[in-house]
Parts: sequence; structure tokens; C-alpha cells
Amino acid sequence: MYKVTFNNKNKVFFNALKASVDKYFADNNLKKTGNWKLYQKTIILIPAAIGIYAALLLAPLTPFWGVVLSGLFGFTLASIGFNIMHDACHGCYSSRTWVNDIMGLSMNALGGNAFFWKLKHNIVHHTYTNIDGIDDDINNKPFMRECSTQKWYPPHKYQHYYMFVLYGFTSLFLLFITDYIKYVTKKVYTTPLKPMDFKEHLVFWVSKALYVGFTIVLPIMVVGWEAWLVGFLVMHFVLGLTLALVFQLAHVVEHAEFDVAGIEPKKIENEWAIHQVKTTADFGAKSKILSWFAGGLNFQIEHHLFPRISHIHYPALSKIVEQTCNDFGILYNNFPTLGSAIASHFRFMKQLGQRPVQNMSDKLPEGAAA
Repeated sequence: MYKVTFNNKNKVFFNALKASVDKYFADNNLKKTGNWKLYQKTIILIPAAIGIYAALLLAPLTPFWGVVLSGLFGFTLASIGFNIMHDACHGCYSSRTWVNDIMGLSMNALGGNAFFWKLKHNIVHHTYTNIDGIDDDINNKPFMRECSTQKWYPPHKYQHYYMFVLYGFTSLFLLFITDYIKYVTKKVYTTPLKPMDFKEHLVFWVSKALYVGFTIVLPIMVVGWEAWLVGFLVMHFVLGLTLALVFQLAHVVEHAEFDVAGIEPKKIENEWAIHQVKTTADFGAKSKILSWFAGGLNFQIEHHLFPRISHIHYPALSKIVEQTCNDFGILYNNFPTLGSAIASHFRFMKQLGQRPVQNMSDKLPEGAAA
């Protein structure tokens, strides 16, 4: 495992920020976990997904409406992931651990696995954000080049166009390939998994079997394989595109910083919290509709600084975070709209797709990620 540490000896920035955030919760007598706003989303999104699923199987739909509902089903599942699964797997959906555990299994209902996701996202991504060689979220090699330390290939010249198509296969890849790679190799990219006990092995295989049964076997039996195939691919394309785009806009955009890890231990001079701000971006913060469906993940800076605080508090915390960043002279990277963030991502990926004058990966120490 590559070893990267941060200069946390004097956490001046985070200490000041945390004091202000704690004061906000104390002054307003608020819990840091979810409240009725989150539970209201749960009551809306989960029955909506079940209703759409039932309509796709039982309602007499024309091909047009079958495609439309399949896309809506994928978008609704993505919103369940953003709002319910994400908070639950971070332990902030509820103050009760068993509630978080149950709601976190919504990741398995989406075709993934909560056990793997917690290590990949909570530990690896949140600790080593945008560090090439460790952060699996920017490990889409060789199909895409997401930072300057990754090796360039000629097809990357067009990645700013074809990346949107690749994003649409994110959940399918997770369902049929990447989870099994993690299971067999016992690693998330370069980070070893903690041992799985019998319960986790059982949950992995049972949930995968149930997913196949409810999204492949049963629909084929009810509507036939042709209608199922079209609906299944549309659903997953919308699901994958929505998931990938939200997370890409948070880190792979202009002004976001990157680093690289190699075999030799590395110490980053910034404290961990400053690294999080410099590698992350907010977008569309004023859009209540976007914030509702994206589970507050458009407030990604706040989420990375306080991952165990429910997303329903991020709009209020963003004002505190931005002011503290200004006080310390740290760039608070915030795109005003969803469209401006997509445009920045497009420009950034186009820039990375150009052939380097000298391939940055050639400069890396032996054993570093390329």
C-alpha cells in the first residue's frame, strides 16, 4: 500500500473551522445527523422507485413510455444513492447504527456492495482525494486521463466527447466487473480490503443474486427479453451517467489540485482539511432542486470536510466554510451553476487529452502510478 501522510501537526485551519461549525449546531440546538427533511426524501424516493418498477412490469406501456420510465427509474435510483445510501454509509442518516446499516444496504439494492463502497469512498477517497495511485475515483485508466501524472494515449484527444458515454456504463461496470475484482483481489485499487467475515460474504452473494433475480430474471419472464434489454440498458445508462457526473464535477474540474503517490512514502505539506478544499469543488449551490435530488453532493467541499454530518446541513455550513477559507486565504472553488461545472469539466478533460510536451508519467519515481 502506498503511504501518504499530511502535515496535521498544527491543524489551524480545521480547528478554527470545526469550532465555528460546532457553535452553529450548539446555537441552533441541532443534531448533526438527518432529520425530517431527509426522512421525507426517503418516504418519497423509495416508494417512487418501487412504483416505477411495478409499472414497468405490469402496466401496458408503449415502447416510448417504457424507455421514458426506464430512464426515470435510473434517475430515481441515483437519487436514492445520493440521499439515502450516501448518508447511511457515512453513518449520518441516523444517530442509530442499526438504522444506518439497514439504509446503507440500499447500495446493494442498486447492484453494488456497501462493504466495498465504505472502504473505497469513506476511507480511500475521503482521505486521499485526487491522489493518483491511491484514489480509485480517478482510476479510469487507460480509458481516460484525469490528471497530468497519468499516462497519455492517443484516444485521450477525444475523451472530452466520449467520456459522457463511458459514464453511462459506470453502474453496469460496477455490477458485473469491479465488485468481483475487489472480491477476488481483496483490494480497492492499491489499498487492501479489511477481511470479510462470513456475514459480509453472505450479504455479497445473496444481494447479487437478488439483484439479478429482480432486475434480469423476473423482468424477462414478465415482459420478454427484448423489452427487458432495452429498459435495463436505458435504466443503467441514466443511473451510471448521473452517478459519475455528480462525482466528477466535484473533483475533476478546473482549479482542483492533484497529487501523486509512489512506492516511497510521501508527506503532503498541507493539513488534511486544506488538501480537501484544494482538491474539491461545489457547484449549483443556489439550486434547491439540484440539492434535493443530488443529496447535497453539490456541496462537496462541506461533505469532504465533515463527512459524518448529514447533507441536509450543508447549505448552512457552506457559508461558514467559505468565510473560513477566505479568512485563511484558501481558494473556495465554487461553480455557480450545474452547467458551468459541466463546462469546466469538459474544458479540463479536453486539456488533459492533449498530447503532453513531455509525458508527466515519465518523470515519476520508479513504482509510482502512471
